[in-house]
Amino acid sequence: MAQGFDGLGLGLHNISRLSRAKVRSICAENPDGSKGRGAMAVPLMDDQGRPIGAARELGQGWKVRPCITLEPHTTTDLAIIDGSGAIQHIWITVDPNYWRRLVLRMYWDAEETPSIEVPLGDFFCMGWCERANVNSLPIAVNPAGGFNSYWEMPFRKGARITVENTWDEPCRGFFYQITYALTDVPEDAAYLHAQWRRSNPLPERTDHILVDGVRGCGHYVGTYMAWQTNSCGWWGEGEVKFYLDGDTDFPTICGTGTEDYFGGAWDWEQPAGQYCIYSTPFLGMPQVITAGAQGMYRSQQRHGMYRWHIMDPIRFEEDLKVTVQALGWRSGGRYLPLRDDIASVALWYQAEPHAPFPALPDRNALEVI
Repeated sequence: MAQGFDGLGLGLHNISRLSRAKVRSICAENPDGSKGRGAMAVPLMDDQGRPIGAARELGQGWKVRPCITLEPHTTTDLAIIDGSGAIQHIWITVDPNYWRRLVLRMYWDAEETPSIEVPLGDFFCMGWCERANVNSLPIAVNPAGGFNSYWEMPFRKGARITVENTWDEPCRGFFYQITYALTDVPEDAAYLHAQWRRSNPLPERTDHILVDGVRGCGHYVGTYMAWQTNSCGWWGEGEVKFYLDGDTDFPTICGTGTEDYFGGAWDWEQPAGQYCIYSTPFLGMPQVITAGAQGMYRSQQRHGMYRWHIMDPIRFEEDLKVTVQALGWRSGGRYLPLRDDIASVALWYQAEPHAPFPALPDRNALEVI
């Protein structure tokens, strides 16, 4: 974490330091995070003037408005923050059916285009709309579907966080809490960016692009992938490649295989014939969905994997492109280019302004089928 913030970037090594930072928190019970104005909602009244809802007998201050409803085809402001500081923690929970139907966006310093634009579930390593636990340092998903982000998100003039409901029905029971600190931000603190892409299916003999067209100075800090195999056999021979600062045909950083990039080895097979699910502070494969298939080398299985470059950020000065191959095996010990369903989130910090993102696809292209 960054050092030099007045009250930010704290870890066990400096948690005892005093600070003048002002901590605020936004949720349905305090929509603008104002000091001393939480839990002020009063129960609604029916047409007879009688209070309704779970707190109708207890009244103000007794969990009157713990969540909100997201109306269909609308964008809702979750947080509008003025001043300088950083978001430190985000907690969200909502029905899993909406994890790909809701799009999370974040804007720094009144920028016109978002620096973060990702389906809600994918941002929290849940791209398949099915619950699994994640025990990593910046992202934790806890029973039963509690999303937590500890990515540090600095801003200097303000921040805006929105969520769009792309669906035809209202999303009821959207719970959230966004905790932030208002304080000075050092000159060398960069802004968090996140971009979602999907190849469904991946065209044959092409690489899935996690991110491209990044311009500026920064460092790449994370990858999440939701990967469905559409062929039998092992599917993870593909290399992850980082093209830095003018690289064209060949990358500066090239890995040795998909499971290797996510910190595993030998097909993640342990014990024999079975995937080994794991979730560690910086990398993991916390989710495998068999979709009715028997055995780890059958088609149509779905995998969720993350790799956080917190201890090993990939730094760039001018531009960045990141790709991964989908590669399996065919007869005779030959590689087989695959046509899998691959969705990914790429996360990086950089100085603004950022290059515009590709347009997010429509809801049919987002949907998990």
